[in-house]
Amino acid sequence: MKIVAISDTHCRHHSIKLPKGDVLVHAGDVSSRGLKAEILDFLQWFGAQPFPHKIFIAGNHDFFFEKTKKGVIEPLLPNGVHYLNDSGVCINGINFWGSPVTPFFHNWAFNRQRGVALRKHWNLVPNETDVLITHGPPFGILDQVLNGRNNGDKDLLPCLQRVQPQVHLFGHIHESYGKVVRNGIRFFNCSQLNESYELVNKPFVFDIKPKPAIDPAKAALETAPPDGV
Repeated sequence: MKIVAISDTHCRHHSIKLPKGDVLVHAGDVSSRGLKAEILDFLQWFGAQPFPHKIFIAGNHDFFFEKTKKGVIEPLLPNGVHYLNDSGVCINGINFWGSPVTPFFHNWAFNRQRGVALRKHWNLVPNETDVLITHGPPFGILDQVLNGRNNGDKDLLPCLQRVQPQVHLFGHIHESYGKVVRNGIRFFNCSQLNESYELVNKPFVFDIKPKPAIDPAKAALETAPPDGV
């Protein structure tokens, strides 16, 4: 499966050139002010992209998704588009999970206080998740702002250690666009705009395969104590 990943387009989506792929993922901040008109324009564009599957989450600018009552958003989604909000979808054996929450900062959309309030969301992430999509980065990974400070989410780190996804996609910190591998996990900060809100970064493209199935009998033998213990 070939995935194309973007984030933080802030209403500049019409100017993005997308490579071909099987799944298009947007990691939030599709809008600038979170207005309904901005969201509808994005959804029309997103749904028209020539990908068999499209997945997106909201970001801290996307107030419309947080303020809109449950059941209103789903009818607005074009065919083939999956909106994830502390929820997941399985596509061709690959498990995706998405959440929009970020640590509290000036009362933006989907802000949560650090600690218990954030961990409540990360505890929902299933262990079998292959691709984790969050709007913000984990602490210490592609999360540095211009002054060098790490602004990522410390409460997200235990979730990553528990789940061990193959890939973690996010954005939010525009100036830390890039990719890195840590402890076998591929991390992508997919922000399309830089810190000056200029559209300068390219979409990421990568391949992913389902994890090999685990034979329960073999796993039991591997974890059983040796004879005589």
